[in-house]
Amino acid sequence: MKILLLGYGKMGEIIDQIAIDRGHTISAKISSSNRDDLDHLKVDEIDVAIEFSQPEAAVDNISYCLKNNIPVLSGTTGWLERMKDIEQQCNELSGTFFYASNFSIGVNLFFKFNEQLAQIMDKFESYDVEIDEIHHIHKKDAPSGTAITLAEGVINHINRVKEWQLDKKQPGGLKITAYREDEVPGTHSVKYRSAIDDIEIKHTAHSRAGFAKGAVMVAEWIKDKKGVLSMDDFLNT
Repeated sequence: MKILLLGYGKMGEIIDQIAIDRGHTISAKISSSNRDDLDHLKVDEIDVAIEFSQPEAAVDNISYCLKNNIPVLSGTTGWLERMKDIEQQCNELSGTFFYASNFSIGVNLFFKFNEQLAQIMDKFESYDVEIDEIHHIHKKDAPSGTAITLAEGVINHINRVKEWQLDKKQPGGLKITAYREDEVPGTHSVKYRSAIDDIEIKHTAHSRAGFAKGAVMVAEWIKDKKGVLSMDDFLNT
């Protein structure tokens, strides 16, 4: 499979190596320093694109792929206010677009556990809930996309929680605290606290390799798919 990498930071480098280890070819590596190279690519020789760039570049990168009939998956966070525009473009062009806030298989299992626990905790109003996330100091957006997905899983299943709030707590809100420390790949905790006890579930990534391997596995899967797709579609096949 021939892969276009859109964004070539630390994640892009790891995806590059894992893709090669799995027998794939990298057709091009595009970053902010060589973005003009997109105009000279032979798009009919690209099977799929993996997009891990920056929030300000993600929409243009994804749109480029859709316009050129390249199946694209994105793990970039911080641009989701434009998600409906991209989904509409994908449908209008009969393209292929896959988005996940986190491609780690372990994290996506964690999302499921989070929803199941939230369903149970809906009945126990003495427990307050909050989320902590820790990432490396180079991460520009806060909270992380993973933390937002966790928060949405809580909000969708606990009636007393109406919205998430960054670094503050108001009635009906779910507080997300975002920490930036050294080179931490990603740690997420969902905490339920009462006057009597605490309940906590936690996912700790040891490296970026789990995210990168998941992205390559999804790229292999979407190559011949159509439409707007998600991790639920991937995990249920």
